[in-house]
Amino acid sequence: MHATVNAATLERVLGHRTRFDARFGQYFDSIAGRFDLPVPSRYVPRCLDLLRDLSMRGGKRLRVVLLYEAARLVTTEEVPGLAEAALSIELLQTHGLVHDDIIDDAPLRRGGPSTYYAYRREFPGHGATALGLAVLAGDLAGFLSTQVLLEAEAPVALRQALLGVHTRTAAETVAGQIADLERDAHALPDEEFLHTVTDFKSARYSILAPLTMGLLAAGEDPAPHRARLHRYARLVGISEQMRDDCLDLFGPSGDDAAPVVADKSTGADIRSGRRTYAVRAVLAAATGADAALVEAALGDPRCPDATLERIREIARAAGVDGRLKAEVRRHAEEAAAEAASWEPYWRAEAVEFFRSLPMWNVDRMP
Repeated sequence: MHATVNAATLERVLGHRTRFDARFGQYFDSIAGRFDLPVPSRYVPRCLDLLRDLSMRGGKRLRVVLLYEAARLVTTEEVPGLAEAALSIELLQTHGLVHDDIIDDAPLRRGGPSTYYAYRREFPGHGATALGLAVLAGDLAGFLSTQVLLEAEAPVALRQALLGVHTRTAAETVAGQIADLERDAHALPDEEFLHTVTDFKSARYSILAPLTMGLLAAGEDPAPHRARLHRYARLVGISEQMRDDCLDLFGPSGDDAAPVVADKSTGADIRSGRRTYAVRAVLAAATGADAALVEAALGDPRCPDATLERIREIARAAGVDGRLKAEVRRHAEEAAAEAASWEPYWRAEAVEFFRSLPMWNVDRMP
């Protein structure tokens, strides 16, 4: 973002993140008063502690930034409902992360233990208990994400509209998760199917929902703009997912190295058997013994580092890395062009933010 967003905009973005993190902390401080906790239960407070820990570890808070910047498409004034919308989106994200890590059997998340593995350490030899508690923790975060909207200090009509976007998005995201598992059942998934999975699993809740909710809070009816907002969200989502998949296969470098390594190891997609954009590209390019090597490695959690390095060599020799980077750029450029077309509808300064955002991914490619 540094290369494409001016200093004033960057300062505003950092301000969104800082203010939200403070508000998120306050939310968890007050959570005991938001619903009745079973006393003297020890498991429920521990569940809330783990949800707080995962939620407050952060991430880029892209959804929060997009929400506030979407409101700026209409007005620079403070508008009701934005703070609660931001809380709901990030609680939904926490819900998704907890369940993702169960599905993927992932030990790490955001530089620390996943909720599932935290429970596994606390209940050694009691796998069913650990699994059950992790599932319920994710469920609790999901229900809290709707409650916070119902309690928003905003007009009833706005609360209902925000909740409608939120619940639709949550359902679409779960559908995307189901399709994500289906993706890995295909020997060579069609690229359009991968685009659809990305759209439903991440783009709609990470990009489209914040855009829609920000416009709603600012008093704009997003319905006439849904198609253009969705085109933008889908293109940005595909670009980001391709970039992440490329990083997992080929490895991070420079500024990306620390956060990516802390979150999941390079080669995790191969070891987990995920047929991502990058893995699909390798499978499509490899032949004979090389193809057999890749297929044998897919889904092997103990796949040796030497085998992963050989797969990278196969991919580079076939030009997979270059093609993936070109596709990341192409989708980002198309997203930027889509945002530029918004100028007749919204404030030019805010439109410029959305036009420049997709190229940040390209600037950060190793």
